Amino acid sequence: MSAVDGEFPHSSHWGAFTAVVENGKLVQARPHAGDTDPSDLLTSIPDIVESPLRVNAPSVRRSWLEHGPGARTDLRGTEEFVEVSWEQALDLVAGELERVRTQHGNDAIFGGSYGWSSAGRFHHAKTQVNRFLNRIGGFTDQKHNYSFATGLAVLPHIVGDPAMVSGEVTTWSRLQGATTLWVAFGGLPLRTAQAEAGGITRHVGRDNLAEMARTGTHFVNVSPLRDDIHAEIDPEWVALRANTDTALMLGLAHTLERDGLVDKNFLNRCTHGYETFRQYLLGESDGRPKTAAWAARICDLDEEFIVGLAHRMADNRTFITTTWSLQRAEYGEQPYWMTVTLAAMLGQIGLAGGGFSFGYGNSAGMGSSKLPFGTPVLPAGPQQGDSWIPVARHTEMLENPGGEYEFDGEKRTYPHIRLIYWAGGNPFHHHQDLNRLAAAWRRPETIVVHEPWWTPTARRADIVLPATTTLERNDIGASSRDRVLVAMKRAVEPVGQARDDFAIFSALAERLGVAAQYTEGRTEMEWLRFLYDASRDKAAGFDVQMPGFEQFWEKGEVAIEHDGERTLMAEFRQDPAANPLRTPTGKIEITSDVVAGFGYDDCPGHPVWLEPREWAGSPLAQQYPLHLISNQPRHRLHGQLDMGRVSRAAKVAGREPVRLNPEDAAARGICDGDLVEVFNGRGRVLAGAVLSDALRAGVIQLSTGAWHDPVDPAAASLDRHGNANVLTRDVGTSRLGQGPSAHSTLVEVRKATEDPGPVAVHHPPTIVPNFGSAETPA
Repeated sequence: MSAVDGEFPHSSHWGAFTAVVENGKLVQARPHAGDTDPSDLLTSIPDIVESPLRVNAPSVRRSWLEHGPGARTDLRGTEEFVEVSWEQALDLVAGELERVRTQHGNDAIFGGSYGWSSAGRFHHAKTQVNRFLNRIGGFTDQKHNYSFATGLAVLPHIVGDPAMVSGEVTTWSRLQGATTLWVAFGGLPLRTAQAEAGGITRHVGRDNLAEMARTGTHFVNVSPLRDDIHAEIDPEWVALRANTDTALMLGLAHTLERDGLVDKNFLNRCTHGYETFRQYLLGESDGRPKTAAWAARICDLDEEFIVGLAHRMADNRTFITTTWSLQRAEYGEQPYWMTVTLAAMLGQIGLAGGGFSFGYGNSAGMGSSKLPFGTPVLPAGPQQGDSWIPVARHTEMLENPGGEYEFDGEKRTYPHIRLIYWAGGNPFHHHQDLNRLAAAWRRPETIVVHEPWWTPTARRADIVLPATTTLERNDIGASSRDRVLVAMKRAVEPVGQARDDFAIFSALAERLGVAAQYTEGRTEMEWLRFLYDASRDKAAGFDVQMPGFEQFWEKGEVAIEHDGERTLMAEFRQDPAANPLRTPTGKIEITSDVVAGFGYDDCPGHPVWLEPREWAGSPLAQQYPLHLISNQPRHRLHGQLDMGRVSRAAKVAGREPVRLNPEDAAARGICDGDLVEVFNGRGRVLAGAVLSDALRAGVIQLSTGAWHDPVDPAAASLDRHGNANVLTRDVGTSRLGQGPSAHSTLVEVRKATEDPGPVAVHHPPTIVPNFGSAETPA
C-alpha cells in the first residue's frame, strides 16, 4: 500500500503525534491533542526521515566483499562501502550465519540490540533480532539493560522484585495530598521524562509535580546539578559531591539511630538483618561510625544540615526517590540498597505518600498506574541455549574469549564471538571507553548491522542493511504506563531501498529454512491484528473492554479505562506474613545472607560506603580534578535525533556543549562559547564551553549521545564532536551487578589548542554506488 498525502496517527518515544504529509514528504509531527506538555523533540522527526545520512541500499565494506570474513578488520570505520543488490546482500548474510553456526556453534553469534529502536511493539528491533536468531538455533544474548542493570541485579536480593526499578512505583494519586517531604537523590530530571518506551499520549510529570508543590510538598534535590529538578517547584538544593549519595544516606541513618527516630516496630515486623547493619552503621564492626560529621566530610556538606534533614525526614511523611543514574556508578548497588534501608528505618514504607521508589523523572510514564494485562508484544522465544553476558560487558567479551567472570553469584565464561548481528541501537553511543571498544570491535570476523542511518556503529560494520524508520511501516504504539494504544500508520514511502526488520529476517529465514517458524505464516498487518487481539483477550479478563481491531485501526487509537492506583508495598506492610516478598525471608533484606555468601568485597551483604576509584576524594583527582557527569541530554534521546534540528541548535562551537562552573572555568582561562578539550587517560574530546552556576564547583556536565567522531577512526584519536563515552570508564559496578559505571569518571578541561575541522560524522561515509548489477563491482 502506497503512502499518500494526509494526516496519519503515529507515535514515538517522545510522544504520540499526527504525521502531516505533503507531496509525499513528512513536514510535521504534530503532538497528540491530549498532551499538555509535549516534547520539543517531536520537531526533529521530519529531519531524520529524509536525512542525507539515510542508508539508501545494502552496502558491504570493500575488503570484506572482496576477500571474505575477517578481511582487514582494522579498516572498519575507515574503508569505503560498496552498494550491492538485496539478493546478493541477503545471500551473503545467510551464508555467513550458516558458516558460523556450522563451524563454531550458535554461541559464536552475538545478537546485539537495544530497546529504544522504536515505540512500535511489533517492529521492535531487539525482539525481532532475538526471535530470528532463536529460530536458527540460538545466539549469545545480553542480560539486563544499560539504564538500570545494577538495580535489576540487586533489588531481587533486597525486596524480591526487579520490577521496582522499572515501573512498580507508588502512583501520583497516592502521593498528592499525602507527601509533605520529597527527598530526591539524583533529582527529578524532566529532560529524561520526555521519553517513554512504547510512546506516551500525555506527559504528566511536570503537571503532577506542580500540583504537589501547590498542595504543600517540599522537594529536596540531592544532586551536584541544581537543575536536576525544575525551578518551578522551588526545590531545596543539596549540592553534594558526585558519587557520595550512599555516604549521605548513611549519615542520615546514623542520626536516626542515634536520636531514637527509628521505627523499630516496622524493622522487627518487616525487615531482616537490621542488627548486622546497625553494627556497621555505629562502627561496632569496623571501628568507623557513619556519623553525620563523617558523611559531611565525604559529601562536602554541613554536619548540622545532615542532622536537620534526618529530623525533618522523621517528622514528615517522607517520600525517598533515587534516579537510575545513581546505580550507573562504581558500586552502584549501594545507593539503591541504602535507599530501601533508610526508608525502612523511617518506617513509612507502604503508607500513602511515604516509603521509596526508583526512576521518577527517568521516563515519561513513571508514577502513572500500569495496565494489569500488559501491552501487545511479539514473542521472541523460545530461548535457545544459555549463552549470555551482562549487557555492559561486551568489550570484555570480545577481548577475552574463554575468560571467566563473576555475576550475581555465578561464575561464567565469555564465549568466542565470530559474528555480531546488530539491529537497533548504537553501542558506539551506549558503551563506555569507546577507544577500548573500537579496538575490541576489530576482533569478530563479521559484523552485520540493520540501520536507517550511517551511525558510528553502521560505519564500523561489514554488511549494512538499510532499515525503515517507523514512519515507513505500520505498527502499534503502546506503553503499560499509558492509557492509549496508538495505531502507528505508515505515512511515507520507504527511503531508498529500505526494508523493515521483519521483511529482512523473513527473507533470511527463507534462505535458512525457518521461514514458517519465524513468520508463522503472518504478514505485517496480520501480526498487528494477532497481537492486538491477544491484548484484547487479556483485557477482557480484567473486565476491560476494547473494540475490535478494525475499529481501533480506523479510529487510530483506543483509550483504556482502568484503575491501577497503588502505594508500593502497602499489602506487604499490612500483613507481611500473608503477603511475603520474594526474598528468602519474605521480608525486606537489609542484610542479605545470600549476597553475603557470595563473598564479594565490592558488594558485601548489607549496604556500605565504598570509595570509587574515580571521585573527588581519590588520588587520581590530583591529575584529573573534575568529576564528569555524562547524563542524558535535553535535546535528543541517547544518540537518537542527534542530526535533528533540536540537537543541532544546542551545539556550541559546532560541538556538544559541556557545562562548567564559572569558578572552574576562570581557573582555566575558559570563557563561554570557547572550544575546549576534555580529557583523561582514556581519551580526548572537543566540546563547546557553557558556563553555569547550576553545577557545583569541581563538576562538569557533558551529556551522552553526540555521535562518536574520531579524527582517525583507526586509532585512539581526538573525538571532534564531544562524545562523553570516550572518557568514561568501562568497569562493572561490582561482581554482583556488573552494570555500567559511567558516572564514576574524572577528567580535566583546557582550552583547545587544535581544531581538526567540522564534525564529519553527520555526513555519509564513502560509498561506491551499485549501478543495478547484482554482481560484485570490479
